[in-house]
Amino acid sequence: MTDMINVYQNPVIPGFFPDPSIVRVGEDYYLVTSSFEYFPAVPIFHSKDLVHWTQIGHVLTRKEQVDLSTRKSSDGIYACTLRYHEGTFYMITTDVRGIGNFYVTAKDPAGPWSDPIRLPYGGIDPSLFFDDDGKVYVTVQNGAGLDSHIIQYEIDIETGRVLTEPRRIWDGDGGVWTEGPHLYKINGMYYILSACGGTSFDHREIAGRSDNPYGPFEPCPVPVLTHNKLPDHPIQCLGHADLVEDTKGNWWLVFLGTRPVDGRYSVLGRETFLAPVTWTEDGWPMVDNNEGIVQLQMSAERLPVPLTKPQGPVKIEIGEGFGPEWSALRTMDEERYQVESPGVVKLVGNEYSLDDEAPATFIGVRQRSVDMAFSSSLNFAPAQDGEEAGIAARLNNRGYLAFSLKRIGAETYLHLTVRNGDAKEEVKIPWEGGAVELKVRSDAKRYTCEYSRDGITWTEMPGEIRAEWLAPEVNGGFTGVCVGLYASGNGSQAAVPARFSKVVYTDL
Repeated sequence: MTDMINVYQNPVIPGFFPDPSIVRVGEDYYLVTSSFEYFPAVPIFHSKDLVHWTQIGHVLTRKEQVDLSTRKSSDGIYACTLRYHEGTFYMITTDVRGIGNFYVTAKDPAGPWSDPIRLPYGGIDPSLFFDDDGKVYVTVQNGAGLDSHIIQYEIDIETGRVLTEPRRIWDGDGGVWTEGPHLYKINGMYYILSACGGTSFDHREIAGRSDNPYGPFEPCPVPVLTHNKLPDHPIQCLGHADLVEDTKGNWWLVFLGTRPVDGRYSVLGRETFLAPVTWTEDGWPMVDNNEGIVQLQMSAERLPVPLTKPQGPVKIEIGEGFGPEWSALRTMDEERYQVESPGVVKLVGNEYSLDDEAPATFIGVRQRSVDMAFSSSLNFAPAQDGEEAGIAARLNNRGYLAFSLKRIGAETYLHLTVRNGDAKEEVKIPWEGGAVELKVRSDAKRYTCEYSRDGITWTEMPGEIRAEWLAPEVNGGFTGVCVGLYASGNGSQAAVPARFSKVVYTDL
């Protein structure tokens, strides 16, 4: 008989997967998260037990759906909401600095998804709600800062045609950035959940309820989820949540949070967590109001399916193609990204580098543990000045490391670039040619770069790389670190391609 596992580990989806939204269809659960400047966009996951999640693809996979080529770091695709109604899946989101709010549909959550249906009103974080009477509501953030609030209007879901004028329905609890709204109907009452306080250490999830979808909403007297008064807790920034009822009638909340090192920074960014909901005697859904209920280890007793296998470390490789874990920076043009044969990747650098807020040639996976290794064999003979290729760990254009073979003048070097805000350090070692094995390792405090000719004996590159330099708390933005493959002509189209093999990401 298989032993049952009594606890599950938070986060249930580690790494830069923020703003989760969830839906149950029968015994299956589906979840989407934000993706910002990475393409394909909107990762989508499947689970049977709410704990073990498998990425089944992306929602936005075509340039006709979204063009992120001009989006700056932490622009692009913000928070999404996933809903299911009468055989159709709906994903609604915002393309910031782009086409604004829109939704797409699919019969199969793995795709293909439709072209976008655009919507005219609201700022960020739109949500859909299907009422019992057939009406469909868009609930969305509007305004900014202390004036950030929630508006709502009705649409024809088939066409996106707006049926009513937007109405201001929810002002939150008086804090900044009331956002991430979701509307539900539970036991005949309408509940609104929203985030507030900004998506950092004062973050919280608040709730209201009414007998009318437009309110007025009676506010819950305390946050339903927050750790903003627990500065020493290992999980911080809790909020931006979505409710789901499981097959046993139990309620759960998925939400974002961070695991800061020394209470200060996290290169992993905002991750997806799971916690059970307890309904109070007076009818409020409560999770954790600064009580420390949300932990890294949580009881599995109430889960819809008994756990029989642990959540293991992640290992990601490249087989016959880029799996669903891989995303490129802004665009994924076929001429720059190719899997030539099983496990062999060809990249062609363009004129852009990781310093640019432009579609540089970079494709990677989310870093999912502070202790990780990413390695690859590189076959590359740069032919012109400035041309380089290698591996990189990227937060954004102000925080990254790039470990490469690079042509400088007439010579080729092993080259390490570390960007920390306005500061950039470079280290170079002459390289006489031939393939090289490259590796990036990290722990909670630092990254290290190593190279080898035979894959057995490794030499560490000199230079300090503090982990905090790649953290959003230090160098800004809403993402976390992605590690991957990189190529650039640094001002010119690259003259020759770079070929990578034995590409492996591993949690340590």
